[in-house]
Amino acid sequence: MTSPRPIPRVTDSHRPLRPTGAGRAVAVLVLVALAALIPLLGPSAALHGTGEAGAPGAGGIALLRTVLFAALCIPVGELLVNRLARSLPGGEGHPVPRSWSPVAAAAGFAAALGLASVVATGNLVPDHVADIDAGGLYASRDGKLALLEVNAFLVAGLCALSRRPVTQVWPLAAVVVAEALRAHPTTEHGPLTGSALTLVHLTCAALWAGGLLHALRTLRLWPRTAGAALLGLYARVALVLLAAITATGVWSSLRRMPPETIAEQLTGTAYGRALLAKVLLVAVVAALAVWARRRMRRAADPLTACAPARAEVAVLGLAVAASGLLTALPVPIRW
Repeated sequence: MTSPRPIPRVTDSHRPLRPTGAGRAVAVLVLVALAALIPLLGPSAALHGTGEAGAPGAGGIALLRTVLFAALCIPVGELLVNRLARSLPGGEGHPVPRSWSPVAAAAGFAAALGLASVVATGNLVPDHVADIDAGGLYASRDGKLALLEVNAFLVAGLCALSRRPVTQVWPLAAVVVAEALRAHPTTEHGPLTGSALTLVHLTCAALWAGGLLHALRTLRLWPRTAGAALLGLYARVALVLLAAITATGVWSSLRRMPPETIAEQLTGTAYGRALLAKVLLVAVVAALAVWARRRMRRAADPLTACAPARAEVAVLGLAVAASGLLTALPVPIRW
């Protein structure tokens, strides 16, 4: 990704790569609000005219799942980029941004707790605390997986606050495994294959989205030449992650929608419509990544690639919301 030729007009200034202030805060709030609208309003829009029935409280469940996915991306991305930074010459001597992992773990814990309460009421949104049968979670596979996610985010938060935050990789891995198993019940055809595909897909997606976010945060504190090296190293890893995401995503889609039915199901089912929206978002992300790659190779200052990279993070956030929406929609029937 990086170019071997000398890079003119690049200094080692530690100034931020973009202006700070109210404008950036407003942009973040708008993006978060937009991302929240996708899972909240998405189920009714996707189900409209399909003749399918959505689960009760699908919008809230999709929102909780979106928060859970985002809470997974942030610490996983931090672990990846911090590892890449240490591999660079002199990387350990540069400052690192304040970790968002403890806050992400708290958000993930709250989201997982909310999802567990839904499972504890028979996959219905509880109206009162008395409706929740917490003990019943131990009696079902989904309940045990929900409890595993709640406990895993709790442990991840404690690890993030400890002297060895790298240990949070283990509870985070438990969340990914639980999500992979939850997405493919034992009644499904080939559940182990589906779980394996989801495991790889979710891991690579979390590394990609969370890694890019943390890389951009790190670049604001690093000298520009060192920042360019870090961004180039991340970009090479991201290329492999994108290939894995694409392969597992296509394979998973073909397992649920046979080739001869894809065209009809992409427009005629809620799941297909949401999947199509997600594919379009990922296509935009890929185009932005290519744009950033070209800037890194050809621009006098490789860090001009940060502009499309910031847009890439924003669209990745929308893709995460689309993923949360997919989990709340009925799975298409294999015709």
